[in-house]
Amino acid sequence: MILSMTGYGKASAVFQGKKIIAEVKSLNSKALDLSTRVAPIYREKEMEVRAMVTQALERGKVEFNLWIEQQEQADACPINDELVAAYYRQMLDISVKYNIPEPDDYWHTLIRMPDVLSRNDALQELSEEEWQVAREVVQQAIDQLVAFRSQEGEALQRKFEEKLDNIAALLTSIEPYEKLRVEKIRQRIMDGLASIPDVEYDKNRLEQEMIYYIEKLDINEEKQRLANHLQYFRKTMEEGHGQGKKLGFIAQEMGREINTTGSKSNLAEMQNIVVKMKDELEQIKEQVLNVM
Repeated sequence: MILSMTGYGKASAVFQGKKIIAEVKSLNSKALDLSTRVAPIYREKEMEVRAMVTQALERGKVEFNLWIEQQEQADACPINDELVAAYYRQMLDISVKYNIPEPDDYWHTLIRMPDVLSRNDALQELSEEEWQVAREVVQQAIDQLVAFRSQEGEALQRKFEEKLDNIAALLTSIEPYEKLRVEKIRQRIMDGLASIPDVEYDKNRLEQEMIYYIEKLDINEEKQRLANHLQYFRKTMEEGHGQGKKLGFIAQEMGREINTTGSKSNLAEMQNIVVKMKDELEQIKEQVLNVM
């Protein structure tokens, strides 16, 4: 069963009055393109988090976030009063030294100075108990995304099966026109010769040339190769995830055979069928970009 590269997962847990939340989402990409944002208290575990995500997701443009929402009033960001006092003294000294008028509201200015407000999670040390809770939250979010990818993969596979069936049916519908096409080509050549007055030609040589010309327009090999590609595409989907690039290559080969069939058709009805096959194949190519 194939997997989609598109997915979303989110999980949370409460530990000692704070809510730990992990969120991960992914889109299609040629390789793994991972970006992470984690709360400062978990920064030391970022490499472990990246390893967990990389091992589980393998491919895609992935965004991962791990943050904390405080649930208790006591967890409000503390004010660094010593730093506030230091800033205040410096501002007074500069005001006197350069004869700059003092502001009407020192507090409004001081509270905006760097590092005056210190987050709890930046000051606290990470305990092993908290990390185990956070790690489980990360794993749950990843598992949700993998499950999402699996559901999307099933939908993609159903879509691919439908499009492959349509191409196979269109390929079969070409057959009645093949004999008609040969007769039309032969008749067109004979009518062209008949329109030329007093022309003499070697009928045996003409027959040989016509056979050669018609053989050049034969599409049996293209039909057989296309049928093989359709079967190979189905087989590859059953091989499991990680086959996205391979399916893309097979779709390209299918396109080659369809294009060659169109260039050899030389009959409006057959060319119309080829256009329909191209339309079905384009829909496969668009969606195969989302396959892991």
